[in-house]
Amino acid sequence: MPPPPEPRASLWRRFVESRNGLGLLFMLPAAAFLLCFLTYPLGLGVWLGFTDARIGRPGVWIGLENYAWLMDDPVFWLAVFNTLFYTVVASVLKFGLGLWLALLLNRHLPFKNFFRAIILLPWVVPTVLSALAFWWIFDSQFSIISWVLLKWGIISQPINFLGDPWNARLSVMAANVWRGIPFVAISLLAGLQTIPQSLNEAAAIDGATPWQRFRRVTLPLLTPIIAVVMTFSVLFTFTDFQLIYVLTRGGPVNATHLMATLSFQRAIPGGQLGEGAAIAVAMIPFLLAAILFSFFGLQRRKWQQGAD
Repeated sequence: MPPPPEPRASLWRRFVESRNGLGLLFMLPAAAFLLCFLTYPLGLGVWLGFTDARIGRPGVWIGLENYAWLMDDPVFWLAVFNTLFYTVVASVLKFGLGLWLALLLNRHLPFKNFFRAIILLPWVVPTVLSALAFWWIFDSQFSIISWVLLKWGIISQPINFLGDPWNARLSVMAANVWRGIPFVAISLLAGLQTIPQSLNEAAAIDGATPWQRFRRVTLPLLTPIIAVVMTFSVLFTFTDFQLIYVLTRGGPVNATHLMATLSFQRAIPGGQLGEGAAIAVAMIPFLLAAILFSFFGLQRRKWQQGAD
């Protein structure tokens, strides 16, 4: 007589015992967190951009009126220019200096581990504290930079760092570069550690110069890391708020207003929630462009592995 058939496992039990199902269960808390604190605010911001909502008043649907008004707003376009200029120049400087620092720390230097730890200090210090320190450094009367240059006889009067439009732009950019270099340097240093030393040694035996080894061996293998690091660097720089708000609050005469700070100013102190949300939504295409840059940069890894 054949043995009785085993009872069929329930759908829930099979789901829990499967590897994919168990992984999905572990992801549910993180998905709920993202849904509550990222997806919902993003959706609410997009919705507010199509209304005339103000603080204390929900507002009504007005369609694209906020965006049409922004197209004729010179302050908005100045903020767009400031944001793009600030992001491009600061990101290029952070990449160049960070790569140079990573290559330097990758060598066999005395106290190498100590220097690797020290280089992280500008990154781990809270942004507001860094901004307050730079606010004193760039003070129109008590600036240490102006004092040194006056003592050396290079200038005849203190530099108005935060009172002149272009001086203010360059000053906040210098503060951002100082804070961002450690992230780029340590990330690229981690990428350099994964490159086999035997490749550089083989190239050196074949007669390649240091520049040729960097150009033909190090840089191609580092490209995927560069794509990811620069994407995050661009995102952090493009959405910078604390540094600008503490140092200049967008001044003088809106010369340092980024899209993030202008959105906050219009929405919270100004009370125009719909207009501020529209400015924030206008940032999304630029952020998507940075993400696409990372995606296509990562495709290079397939090419390096011999795929089409």
